[in-house]
Amino acid sequence: MFSPNQEEHCAPNKEPIKYGELVVLGYNGCLPNGDRGRRKSRFALYKRPKSNGVRASSVHVISTPQASKDLFIRNKGSSAGSLQPCAISHSPTEEAISSRGQHSISYTLSRNQTVVVEYTHDKDTDMFQIGRSTESPIDFVVTDTISGNQNDEAQITQSTISRFACRIVCDRNPPYTARIFAAGFDSSKNIFLGEKAAKWKNPDGHMDGLTTNGVLVMHPKGGFTDESRPGVWREISVCGDVYTLRETRSAQQRGKLVENETNILQDGSLIDLCGATLLWRTADGLYHTPTQKHIEALRQEINAARPQCPVGLNTLAFPSINRKDVVEEKQPWAYLTCGHVHGYHNWGHRSDTEANERECPMCRTVGPYVPLWLGCEAGFYVDAGPPTHAFSPCGHVCSEKSAKYWSQIPLPHGTHAFHAACPFCATQLTGEEKCVKLIFQGPID
Repeated sequence: MFSPNQEEHCAPNKEPIKYGELVVLGYNGCLPNGDRGRRKSRFALYKRPKSNGVRASSVHVISTPQASKDLFIRNKGSSAGSLQPCAISHSPTEEAISSRGQHSISYTLSRNQTVVVEYTHDKDTDMFQIGRSTESPIDFVVTDTISGNQNDEAQITQSTISRFACRIVCDRNPPYTARIFAAGFDSSKNIFLGEKAAKWKNPDGHMDGLTTNGVLVMHPKGGFTDESRPGVWREISVCGDVYTLRETRSAQQRGKLVENETNILQDGSLIDLCGATLLWRTADGLYHTPTQKHIEALRQEINAARPQCPVGLNTLAFPSINRKDVVEEKQPWAYLTCGHVHGYHNWGHRSDTEANERECPMCRTVGPYVPLWLGCEAGFYVDAGPPTHAFSPCGHVCSEKSAKYWSQIPLPHGTHAFHAACPFCATQLTGEEKCVKLIFQGPID
């Protein structure tokens, strides 16, 4: 059993304050072609040198057809922030409407009426924006995750992730609370909800709305530990309120307000952007999480025990982390129904089964026969236990508690489906248990 190496994590007095990290599910440590700039599989949120947060300051109701038309033209192509009740003006100046120096949210109620909420600087918060757009307001560029396909160049016909999907606002003072809101501000510092977008006026008078495909959040019960259990998936509004899910992702009718839940992120919270799912890890949670060095040490420990193929008697070894996608000669393979680990062999096919299924020579059980891959993304581990279990049918290996945790988490799929998936490759899990204990030949077992 390994314990986290404290020196490998940020020392609180030597590094900028870290609010937390976002880790994209479906990638095993980095993007297939490498992390580049703002497009990466993992994004750390640090306290900014100068705050860039904003808060609502005033509301303008534009009732003239021409003003609404002009506003629509200026904001066309924008996305879908945090709102608080504020002053309302029914006769805004042109400068108040068209100002590019201030952030604003525009709610188009009809062709003749638009509500514009202006924002002012908030010195107590930092804002981070996530989305598909590569424009400068986006801090973390996220693209659609292809389940089980690690070809980064695969063409996606039409992305379902919003260009300005969501924003995370962190308090600059302890305990550095992080909150999530649907939609992000575009290059014109605007969030635009058109006529067809789901939007409404709350009883306290402030406007709110939802993005086209929604931003879903699930907070695990009990935090991100081996004792955690799945929470309930909810939808987050533009103002950060929590709602039950719509019938489908893009339905016009919002769900019911959940008054006893908040948009505050906790260690292990999952954020789904309809095309990609992100895991939020707090700075404290990461402090107690295994690191890349621990995973590498565990890999070397397994290989040092010289596990053998029980039939060929050849020595097996997990490939190095930088070759985690290349099948090597000594690569361990496993029968995922029984868990017996072998070297590669090209026999055992059953004519009455699917092509990728074989009969295990040890126990005669028929099931998928796949190469094993070490799970290298440390952020997905709930403990520092040895890698003893494999997900089915992909063959990614991690600790028992981590495998069982992810096997019970329902992840959004498509417009209204949910299923458990491997966090390292996003492949839908199969089988009754969705993971299997590996049986090595030799001193490891």
